[in-house]
Amino acid sequence: MTSLEPTTVGRATDDAQFWLIVMECFGVEVPTFQGEGPSCGHPALFIRLSRCNLTCAKCDTKESWDTSRFDLREWSTRRTVADLVAWAASSPVELVVITGGEPLLQQTRLVPLVQALLAAGKRVEFETNGTITPLPELLIGKVRFNVSPKIASFGVDEAKSLVPAALKAFVESGRAAFKFVASSVADLDRIAELTDTHRLAPVWVMHEGTTAEAITETARVLADAVAARHWHFTTRLHVLAFANARGR
Repeated sequence: MTSLEPTTVGRATDDAQFWLIVMECFGVEVPTFQGEGPSCGHPALFIRLSRCNLTCAKCDTKESWDTSRFDLREWSTRRTVADLVAWAASSPVELVVITGGEPLLQQTRLVPLVQALLAAGKRVEFETNGTITPLPELLIGKVRFNVSPKIASFGVDEAKSLVPAALKAFVESGRAAFKFVASSVADLDRIAELTDTHRLAPVWVMHEGTTAEAITETARVLADAVAARHWHFTTRLHVLAFANARGR
């Protein structure tokens, strides 16, 4: 376990010195957009936290968790809540996206960050894999959750990636949208099973792909079937607009 591991995710002894394990922050120096989901196309700031509780084969941010390939100490830093709030407040952009990794691994330390961001006039979206029940203190104000349960085709064991109690909590919060990554119509069939079983709504489907060509091809494979189910369809704007460049 490295010195940056979140071994204690509870309260620090000094609230003013709350810190989080951060992989990167972007959107202030070089403006960008939320690239997917309900807020696709909205100007956004991103706080990407390090560490994850899943090991998805198709993850595009393995630098946040894959110790077999990356030294996580080189890919993450400790940043205080005060520092992160000052960074976000330096921009007029309203939307702050907290992503990962899996951000809710550090959710106790996120409570003061979210409260301060809201007080600064921001609104917050979490991008989460839906395996961790959110704290009540995060179900406040202008806070929304983009919950992205991972299915087997994403290269993960569904016994670990699908947690009914956590999904139930997100549904009951009334603050969640459920976004699934899909590459085939068979994936849509599996997604339909999950949405029916866990009463997930609203549902967004995002076509898989890391290049504009792959995204276009997959979109055409899925579009009719997504429309027939009356689900929302989201692209990956950051790939189309910025060629999947880091920090965009």
